[in-house]
Amino acid sequence: MNKLATLFASKLLEVKAIKLQPTDPFTWASGWKSPFYCDNRKTLSYPGLRSFVKIELARLIAEEFPEATAVAGVATGAIAQGALVADELGMPFAYVRSKAKDHGMQNLIEGTLPEGAKVIVVEDLISTGGSSLKAVEALRAAGFEVVGMVASYTYGFPVAEQAFSEANVRLFTLTNYEAVRDVALETGYIEQSHVALLNEWRANPSEWGK
Repeated sequence: MNKLATLFASKLLEVKAIKLQPTDPFTWASGWKSPFYCDNRKTLSYPGLRSFVKIELARLIAEEFPEATAVAGVATGAIAQGALVADELGMPFAYVRSKAKDHGMQNLIEGTLPEGAKVIVVEDLISTGGSSLKAVEALRAAGFEVVGMVASYTYGFPVAEQAFSEANVRLFTLTNYEAVRDVALETGYIEQSHVALLNEWRANPSEWGK
């Protein structure tokens, strides 16, 4: 297992950003039911962890997307993280709404990016990939080149991997479902009996709990 993935998984568990509710499943925006929930936004409340996420996302961008010249965050979860990363890299920043405002300037992209910018998109979490890739579409439609995406966490669902492949978007994350599950089991955050349930859910998340 990747050392960074394991380390960040441990940090998420320490601040209780991972929730397991097998008898009272969460409902995601996609409509899927899930016994498992990752709330990366909790990392913003802890200065040391907030800096860790900022620095590691910035490092990923510098290593994997050296051509990037601007940063865009996906609303709302990655607005703060995206702004922190842009500040660390000294790059312009904007964020992309899930839909245009129905008043004022009716903006979909908030902020100003230089013409011809090569944009790296920052996301907090990848589930189905739908909302993340809508942000990519909006940036491309506005005339920007999207060089890729970085995120704190991914569930690693095949549907998301396929969607990113079809959209021609390279994705790198700090940690993932497998790392969180394994560290949670090792540290007693979850019990062995929970693993079978989690594996059942992840094998068919769109149908689980129906």
